[in-house]
Amino acid sequence: MLEYDALGNNVSCSRPYCLRMGLKAYFTEHPASVGESYGEHFRVASHFSKELLLAGIACAVHAIVPNLFTTTGSSKVRQLHSEMTQGMRGQVQQDTETEVAAEPQPVS
Repeated sequence: MLEYDALGNNVSCSRPYCLRMGLKAYFTEHPASVGESYGEHFRVASHFSKELLLAGIACAVHAIVPNLFTTTGSSKVRQLHSEMTQGMRGQVQQDTETEVAAEPQPVS
């Protein structure tokens, strides 16, 4: 278990190799706390970032032209909240792969 001082510095080990171990923990401790590897967490967080960025742009356009994107921001926030709270985080990539696989394939 990692120990931290009052400033948030890792003080659990004083040997030089602990810097490397501390750096690894810095990138893996939070993903592990939500049951994900670093790569899985990166994919999910990137998905949320992209979706929020697009929703933010829609909201900015809506601020200028109120008749455009009237429900985009609120519906996107509800969708992302649902994904995050209903344990759907790991399904973000799987859902898009399933959608692609479900599309009709061209007949040769």
